[in-house]
Amino acid sequence: MQGSTHAPGAEKLMRSRFSAYALQNNAYLLQTWHHTTRPETISKNMDDSVQWTRLRIIAATDNTVEFIATYKINGKAHQLHEQSHFVKENGQWFYIDGEQYDKLLPSR
Repeated sequence: MQGSTHAPGAEKLMRSRFSAYALQNNAYLLQTWHHTTRPETISKNMDDSVQWTRLRIIAATDNTVEFIATYKINGKAHQLHEQSHFVKENGQWFYIDGEQYDKLLPSR
């Protein structure tokens, strides 16, 4: 999602935000973050040592998306399990916040 194109729902916005994390597109992440919870900058998980590899949607409602995102740091696999909350204002969806659980994946 770029320019004036807006995600048509919470799940689509979640998917586009995952892509933005994978591409280190901080501007898009901040643009799609609700102004009441948006940080001034994005630093965590946005450096070159983090490689986002997979997004699996577990469940989605109108305003929430539960997902598991897989990523690697220094070759070690991790998962981010989150229940994200979204809101639609003036025709545009925004990420508000999420309940997170982060853990190291077992070695294979």
